[in-house]
Amino acid sequence: MTTSVTAIPPAPSELACTHFAAGFSFETDCWDVHEALGKGADFVLLDVRSPAMFAKSHVPGAINLPHGKIIRSKMSEWPEDTVFVTYCAGPHCNGAARGALRLAELGRPVKIMAGGITGWIDEGFVLAASEQNSA
Repeated sequence: MTTSVTAIPPAPSELACTHFAAGFSFETDCWDVHEALGKGADFVLLDVRSPAMFAKSHVPGAINLPHGKIIRSKMSEWPEDTVFVTYCAGPHCNGAARGALRLAELGRPVKIMAGGITGWIDEGFVLAASEQNSA
C-alpha cells in the first residue's frame, strides 16, 4: 500500500544528509540558544518585534531591534564578524526571516531561532519583561 507520505520516495541518504545539515547553517533552536546564553553566548540575540511587544516579554539577554530598523549604520555598533540570531513571535510570524534577510544583505552572519517566543515558552523557558536592552 502506498500513502501520500510514501508516494514520493525519500531522498537518498547522501542527499538527505546534505539537505538537513545545510539547515543548521540557517537556523538554531530555542534549546541551543538557552544553553548558549547560560554559558556566555558568542552571538547577539535580536528580538525583531516591536518595542511594545519586547517590553511585554522577551528572551532574557535579547536586544530589541525591529527588523525594519536593521540598517548599516545601526549594525556598525558590532564587529563585522558578529553572529546574530533573530527571533520573532513564533512560527506564525516571518519577522525573524525578515530580520535575517536584512542582516544577510548587509553581509552579516545570521541564523534564525526557530520557534521564536512560542518555541521558547513551549520549551518551558522563562521570559523577561522590561523596557531595557532596546537598540
